[in-house]
This record gives sequence, structure tokens and C-alpha cells, in this order.
Amino acid sequence: MHNIKDIRDNIDDFIKLILKRNVKIDKNNIIDLDKNNRKLIHEKENLEKEKKDISKSKDKTLFEKSKKISLEIEKISRLQSDVKKKLDDIFSSIPNVPLNDVPEGKDENSNIEIEKKGIIKNFGFKPKSHYELGNDLNMLDFDLATKTTGSRFVFIKNKFALLERALSNFMLDNHINKNGYTEISPPLMASESTMYGTGQLPKFETDQFEVKLDDKSERKFLIPTAEVILTNMVKDKILNQKDLPIRLVASTPCFRKEAGSYGKDTKGMIRQHQFYKVELVSIVEPQNCVDELERMTNCATDLLDLLKIPYRKVILSTGDMGFSAEKTYDIEVWLPSENKYREISSCSSCGSFQARRMRARYKNDKKETLFVGTLNGSGLAVGRTLIAILENYQQEDGSIIVPDVLKPYMNNLEKISNN
Repeated sequence: MHNIKDIRDNIDDFIKLILKRNVKIDKNNIIDLDKNNRKLIHEKENLEKEKKDISKSKDKTLFEKSKKISLEIEKISRLQSDVKKKLDDIFSSIPNVPLNDVPEGKDENSNIEIEKKGIIKNFGFKPKSHYELGNDLNMLDFDLATKTTGSRFVFIKNKFALLERALSNFMLDNHINKNGYTEISPPLMASESTMYGTGQLPKFETDQFEVKLDDKSERKFLIPTAEVILTNMVKDKILNQKDLPIRLVASTPCFRKEAGSYGKDTKGMIRQHQFYKVELVSIVEPQNCVDELERMTNCATDLLDLLKIPYRKVILSTGDMGFSAEKTYDIEVWLPSENKYREISSCSSCGSFQARRMRARYKNDKKETLFVGTLNGSGLAVGRTLIAILENYQQEDGSIIVPDVLKPYMNNLEKISNN
């Protein structure tokens, strides 16, 4: 959320920055609404003062005038509330301002590669896709999921289910024991205000799964990512500086309609309506956001180093990063069947953008109350990590070698096969 007070004197600079996000806003409309809002507030305050003075005077001859002033205050309050809502509606749909080092562009074609790591294997055979491997081993069943639930769902069975669980536990153990994150097992539903706080609403309502409730006035949504529920743990709070940074991790199912992805990745597990993800969230002092983003991204890439899966790190352009982000790194793993890199993690700094929407603040050493900074990242997407292991560790006979670091989580299983 943007603060009109900060924008008022530098609106042209603000509009230039938002244009980098490929979003056009009506400058004159904002200026007019802001002026009108302030004018109505001023009028209301003057009337309230006049009414207070009449009350102090105890002059009964002014009683009728006081009643008229009360009616006028109510009228102005309604007008001011309507103007304020229009202003808030505009700002709630404007994305975060990008940091200076974020590349400008319309889409993913303007993303910039930062580094590549890992050795891409030279298979002596044509590598199969994860869904071909899963079908051959009878451990991925998309047809059955379509019958029971619908498209973009899957039954993960037998040793693949064990591998999925192993990955989640491996990721959690590393983030908790090595990286200092606190594990949370959160609710899987979020309220409307919670979804608004992290920026999923109102702009991305069509991508959310809403839960039907008896009480029509109360809206609940299945979480699209644990970021939503973890970040909102500091909603409406004033934290102590000494308690920062707060670093949280959760492994949860995630639910997304993928409304804008019609026809994309319809085969396999790349783009599902339900998937597991280990999510990292940091709450920090805003001046520490950039350093924390580097730390968080390294926590995610360290897992791929341990799993020995080739990957690359890219910085997203202004047109490709998420609504609430001011800077985002994507981590992409190598998939042999596609002969290209695919996203497995997205780590973002949101500055104080989400904190303003959530009213999440802290007191600094000068006893000033300031908005916190928030960050979130996948550490990692479990389903896509499973895909990467299946494809990069496959053998010519269709079996899958278990990565060394996962063996303790899989009863020291060496290989997944039909035997």
C-alpha cells in the first residue's frame, strides 16, 4: 500500500516509477481526490470545533444551531468517507515501487541471469519427463485425480510419496537447524483482510479458491502460499526492535486457480491447483530488506547445492515480479526433458508495502513507530524439487537414484524402481 502523504509532493516521480511496472495511473484524479479529501476533513474539523465551543458556552439559544451543525458533520463525514474509499481503492490496486537495480521490462524476457551453478548431466539416452517416469513406475496418477477431483491434480504414490515427504522434512530441517528459522504449522485458510494484507486481494481475487460459508458476510480463502498467513502474524502489531529480525518457515499445501495460465503446462506437475511448498518469511527493519533478500535467496540455493541439482539465479524485471515485490530473485532448476531451466523458487523483498496494508510496525531505538519490512521466498517448492530430482537422477532403465542427502529421510533407500 502506498502512503499519499509521501507521494503528494513527488507525484511525478511516483508515476514514473509505477510506469516501470507497466501500470498507468490517472495523476489528476489522484490529486483531485486527495485535495477533496483534505478539504472535507478540514471542514469537518472546523464544524466539530464550533460545536464544541457551543457546548462549552451552555447557551441554550444556540441549541438549534448545534443540531444543524451535527447534521452537517454527518453529511460531510459520509462524503469524506466516499472520497477516501475511492482513493484507497486506487492505491490498493497499484503495485509496489521497484528498487533502482531492478531491470526495467514488460515481461520475463527482460529478466537478467545472475549466476549458474551445478553440472548439467550428459545422458547417454533420451531423458524422460517426470510424468513419463511416474507413469512407468506407477507412482504418479493424473487420470485418477481427474476422476476424483478434476484437472491439474495428481495422486503421488508409493516411493514418490515418500520422496515428497522426505524433501519437505529435509528442507525444514535445514532452514530450522542451519538457517535459524522458526517452524510454524499455520491455518490453511485466510480471512479477506489477511489476503488483502499481503496483496492477494483485491487485484488477484480470480486466482484464489474461496471457501463457501454459511455466514455470507464472512469470507475465507484457501492459502495460495504460506506467505499470506505467516506474514500476517504481525498484522496490527507494534513490535520491539530487539525482536527483529523474525524468521519463519512452514511446509504447507498451497491452492491456486492458475486463472491466467490457461493452456500452459497442462501435462505433469509443473502447474497444479494444489501443491506443497516450504515457505520462508522474514520480518525486518526496512533498511535491512536488501541484505535479508540475499540471505534468504542463499538459504534456498544452498538446498539445491546439497541436492546437486543444476540451477540458475535470475533477477526479475519490473514487468515480471509480483504485485507486492520491490525486488525479486527467481531460482530456476534444469529439467533435462525440456532442455531448459524452470522456476523452483521466488524470493522477494516487499519493503514496507505489505506492512502498510497490515499496519505492522515496530519501535526503533528513538522510540519512533515505523513500518516493518517484509520478505518471502520459496525454500523450496516441494513438487518442483521432486520433478527436478526425478529428471536429473533418472537412469536408462527408468529407475531414480536417491540423492545422498535424502537417504536418511528415506530409510536409506538407494534407488526408486519397480523392483
